Amino acid sequence: MFIAEWNGEPVGRVEAYVDRERKDKKGYLRGLGIVPEFRRRGIGRRLAEKAIGSLEERGMETIQCWIRDDKPTVKHLFESLGFELIRVFSSMRRDLNVLPSSLGENKDVVIRVMKEGEKDIELLRKLVNEAFSEHFDFRPSTLEEWKHWFSHPDFDNEGWFIASLEGKPVGHVGTWIDSKFVKYKGMKRGWIDTIGALKPHRLKGIGTKLILRGMEYLREKGMIEVELGVDDLNQTEAIKLYEKVGFKVIRKDLTYQKKIVQV
Repeated sequence: MFIAEWNGEPVGRVEAYVDRERKDKKGYLRGLGIVPEFRRRGIGRRLAEKAIGSLEERGMETIQCWIRDDKPTVKHLFESLGFELIRVFSSMRRDLNVLPSSLGENKDVVIRVMKEGEKDIELLRKLVNEAFSEHFDFRPSTLEEWKHWFSHPDFDNEGWFIASLEGKPVGHVGTWIDSKFVKYKGMKRGWIDTIGALKPHRLKGIGTKLILRGMEYLREKGMIEVELGVDDLNQTEAIKLYEKVGFKVIRKDLTYQKKIVQV
């Protein structure tokens, strides 16, 4: 983490992150931000260059970063530093006032609440790893990571669901309510954190039933809108499912990448 200071006061930050679980030498530049009144003074460039240098020193061969499409100045900065656009994601949102039904959801699938304890955490980990194994930039998650994530004060297993067909787990959906976001932003917005069905069971209405259950839970908890993110080139064409249940694109999130030549 690097902090930029102006006359001893912090005015910007950036994170140069290395995922030690990845097999490829890919680093991530995250969270570049400058206090508004100090923008357009070259501080963002200095921070970005510092982060790039840190990742290069640690042997990374590629660097990825994410930029919202409504931030043209930031896009210009990264493009001038040699980053190229490689992927586009959509952030989607809908209200929870009236939930749809009879959209082709699978009538045979059984959905249950995720149980507390390591057994269901491991089951969820396996479902996620298998469902997303072919997705962009994916790497398998570890049991320790899931345990850490579920130790967060905002985690509620009542908002995580496992779908089974003929007694076999075939899919999952997880919701999230950020208590600090709700408190400080004053917005009763929840998230579909993850959703997936195993490859042999896709296009059978399982995802539809799962996402409707996730939205139902968020509404039960007092949320009035829900948001999620999706890869525009997702090979499962998940965006069509989200559009079917009423989600609309609110912005695009851009993935940029830079190749590092090690000498």
